[in-house]
Amino acid sequence: MSLRVFVLGASGTIGRATVAALVARGHRVVCLVRPRGAAGAGHAPDELRHRLPGAELRFGDPCDAASLARDGLAGERFDALVSCLASRTGAPDDAWAVDHRAHLRALDAARAAGVGHMVLLSAICVQKPRLAFQHAKLAFEQALMASGIDWTIVRPTAFFKSLSGQVGRVRQGRPYLLFGDGTLTACKPIADEDLADFLADCLSLPERRNRVLPIGGPGPAITPREQGERLFALLGRPPRFRQVPVGLLDGIVALLAAGGRVVPALAAKAELARIGRYYATESMLVWDPASGRYDAQATPSTGTRTLWDHYAALARGDKADDRGDHAVF
Repeated sequence: MSLRVFVLGASGTIGRATVAALVARGHRVVCLVRPRGAAGAGHAPDELRHRLPGAELRFGDPCDAASLARDGLAGERFDALVSCLASRTGAPDDAWAVDHRAHLRALDAARAAGVGHMVLLSAICVQKPRLAFQHAKLAFEQALMASGIDWTIVRPTAFFKSLSGQVGRVRQGRPYLLFGDGTLTACKPIADEDLADFLADCLSLPERRNRVLPIGGPGPAITPREQGERLFALLGRPPRFRQVPVGLLDGIVALLAAGGRVVPALAAKAELARIGRYYATESMLVWDPASGRYDAQATPSTGTRTLWDHYAALARGDKADDRGDHAVF
């Protein structure tokens, strides 16, 4: 069945893949995107049209209630809302503005437009919330569940682009950085295209309605050390690792937090350091509260594309390193 779908967050890499998946399924897709010059917008209108073929683009601010209604939904009826919108930095002000308040406004506007189903791209890390953006996402998840419309909350594991930050380092002959011994964490990485297919199919599969769905990519869970070993092998170089003690991250967080009591800008940097520490020490897998452990076997898989395929394409130069805000190293 062809649906009329309103999409937020379409200009990001996962958003673009999701729009393509929706269009391929015959849905009529309308995207609200920021024009170049607006905060957080990096593409000109003509470039966005090229990147989002088959979709109708409308320009406005998805974080502004008036713009959502006037420029986005425009008094028209829609069957579904799909949101890939997320805060760019994860800093507290940004997280609560985008991951929570902007989504609340979108939900209110969508219900007024007759939307009966919302598909939300969330994150698997909200299982153990310690950071501002995780609490903001969870607060909206709760509001969506209580909204009275059908909902699907998708919590993916690590993205390929978030695990590609050290390709350049290794290519330049520098060592691969590991936190601890490189086996503290594991994940089941998922490709943008496979995640997009999963999100798009949530509109047509009744069993995915009113459920929280963790999802990873194909194959077993892999550790950072395994990622580094495979990357060196693909580039034909002997493995070289440099281990970074987790305690060093703790010290950085403590120093920035202390400085943040005097200089507000340092408080924001402290939160970014906390985010880095979280990802350095927590696996992106389903958390089992009964055992107090992450469970790779309980983490569902989808798709066919693997991180090794992605690394191989980067090593050959067949694919550009489009990490955007996922650039860490």
